[in-house]
Amino acid sequence: MQLGFTKGLFAAAKSMGLHTALDTSGFLGHRADDEYMRNVDLVLLDIKSGDPDTYRRVTGAELAPTLRFVQRLNAMNKAVWVRFVLVPGLTDAPDNIRKVADVVAPMMNVEWVEVLPFHQMGAFKWKALGLDYKLADTPTPTEEQVQAALGIFRAAGCRAR
Repeated sequence: MQLGFTKGLFAAAKSMGLHTALDTSGFLGHRADDEYMRNVDLVLLDIKSGDPDTYRRVTGAELAPTLRFVQRLNAMNKAVWVRFVLVPGLTDAPDNIRKVADVVAPMMNVEWVEVLPFHQMGAFKWKALGLDYKLADTPTPTEEQVQAALGIFRAAGCRAR
């Protein structure tokens, strides 16, 4: 959303010898040119779903731009930590998790897949903004659900935590 600002910020940070990380859903992919990406050391890439229909339901956007960005990062050999939010009843279907694993497992640049359990810590923000929070009744995944997701990623060959 703030491509120009972050481009300058990353360039300045790199000129000072600082490590840089970009936290993104990958949707910006085509707008982050090679010059922009040269100043990024690590990409924290949220992949909400491997299934296009689930991805659209969760994000309201298409999965394809994120997948194109994944391929581009791989071609650049840019270090990536994939972040997968495990949301009971939304992203926790084993087939959905397998589809994400199938995308990232062959990528030699993916250092980690982090399974992040959904939580309600941000619910108050929706209320403060007067917005309808559609996940208000969604529980935090159990430890067994988290371990099952980790198992799917690991079985596909991913380093997962």
